[in-house]
Amino acid sequence: MECPVCGCLHFYIKDPDDEYEIYEFEFKDGKAAFDGDEGAGSAELKDETETYCNRCSWHGRFGDLSY
Repeated sequence: MECPVCGCLHFYIKDPDDEYEIYEFEFKDGKAAFDGDEGAGSAELKDETETYCNRCSWHGRFGDLSY
């Protein structure tokens, strides 16, 4: 999966309980791999999860990412 605007494979999501806490991930072998040892904490990747590109200004639903 990649960003529909720039093709980047690196993204982040915000913790639903703390809008200032973010969890970065990238796509490896077709799966989301979170950075760091703590993983995504209470955040989950669902089709409706608001997702942000690390390279450009794109943000949208996780389900909108292209293959």
